[in-house]
Amino acid sequence: MRPAPRWLKYGLAAFFGLLLLWQGWYLGWVVWWKWMDPSMTAFQSQRLDEARRKNPKAELKRQWLPYAKISTHLKRAVISAEDDKFIDHEGFDWEGIQKALEKNQKQGKVVAGGSTISQQLAKNLLLSPNKTFLRKGEEAIITVWIELLWDKRRILEVYLNVVEWGDGVFGAEAAARRYFGISAAQLGPEQAARLAVMLPAPRRYERNPYSAYMNGRTELILGRMNNAVVP
Repeated sequence: MRPAPRWLKYGLAAFFGLLLLWQGWYLGWVVWWKWMDPSMTAFQSQRLDEARRKNPKAELKRQWLPYAKISTHLKRAVISAEDDKFIDHEGFDWEGIQKALEKNQKQGKVVAGGSTISQQLAKNLLLSPNKTFLRKGEEAIITVWIELLWDKRRILEVYLNVVEWGDGVFGAEAAARRYFGISAAQLGPEQAARLAVMLPAPRRYERNPYSAYMNGRTELILGRMNNAVVP
């Protein structure tokens, strides 16, 4: 068998070198954010660019709130609505993923994702919302790093402070002030449940936050909150 051409060896070496640098860049941010609060996520940057195409002076509404000051009701509500196995899993809810696949197959389209809070955070921090196999693979790698390097308290703290809660609204503090005129520290159970229900599609649900669907889902999450384990 003839040895591989030298150009092929160099090409493969360059490819894997770039791949390592790319992954190292992501890993560096995950390590940095273990202690430092993110100033701007990839998803926030994309939303800001979209808003500034319509209004060059547009700004996002966001204000960081330390974990200890965020209402425990909101923590329970978000875990109940988004990831009820958050404390126990290591980044992936395999049972939830299987159920989502079965539901999507039954409906003939994507109606459920099965993503955990950790997976959603990985996507929001560093990736685009494009639903490609490459992005999902990168999301999985970053999720593993987050779970290995951060504790659950830090994961939930960052998630609650960067997740989208409406058009230009990011994080629990901005959301609480936008919808209820109070700090996220003051949220009661019903208010927390209503915010949690908005998370899958906040820009759609903010148009009618007291619809019959939203009211029903809010009552459902309220009934689950006492069973949620909060880090």
